[in-house]
Amino acid sequence: MKEIKGLIFDLDGVIVDTAKYHFLAWKKLAQNLRIPFTESDNERLKGVSRLRSFEIILEIGGLTMSEEEKEKCCTEKNNLYLEYIYQLKSDEILPGVRKFLSDAREKGYKIALGSGSRNAKLILEKLEITDLFDVIADGTIISQAKPDPEIFIKGAKLLELPAESCIVFEDAAAGIEGAHAAGMYAVGIGTAENLPKAEIILPGLKGITIKDIINKLQIHIKE
Repeated sequence: MKEIKGLIFDLDGVIVDTAKYHFLAWKKLAQNLRIPFTESDNERLKGVSRLRSFEIILEIGGLTMSEEEKEKCCTEKNNLYLEYIYQLKSDEILPGVRKFLSDAREKGYKIALGSGSRNAKLILEKLEITDLFDVIADGTIISQAKPDPEIFIKGAKLLELPAESCIVFEDAAAGIEGAHAAGMYAVGIGTAENLPKAEIILPGLKGITIKDIINKLQIHIKE
């Protein structure tokens, strides 16, 4: 196992739970199009790009649109989503995240955000944790969505670290797949049922330190 020097974090579901805001925005858009959209349907959108998410909604409703119409609707959805995000409070950061990031930085680890969200910088600002990240790789600098490894490869490059010295923290199967495709270890935030391919699976970062992660990873590799 190569020495771990970098940590790359997905945003939604790992650092903050904005999934509820995505759901509300997609649901409102779907209602405007008279497409039924449930929380179960919303699970299919997890870790998927905005355009592909909308295409899934169109499939649910049995509708087709031109690429121009799709883009217009995606912009409308993002505007609905941003209305919620602008009201985001710093205390909405998930339990244990702020302490975990601070501890890792104190111990010399480089930290990157690796999120496909185009609103990532705004969200970090609202949570008041921008200063806990050395670099930000987000949806504004990539062309491929997860499970493509592009976001993680760019994150490592921005950190000036080799991929194999980085750990990815993800809550989506597509993200775990992308981390592995980039040659990185993956910590799954969620359940073994949903993230069976992650090297380590945790319900969250509350009460966890980077030392705990490294120890668990070493045990996994020995097994």
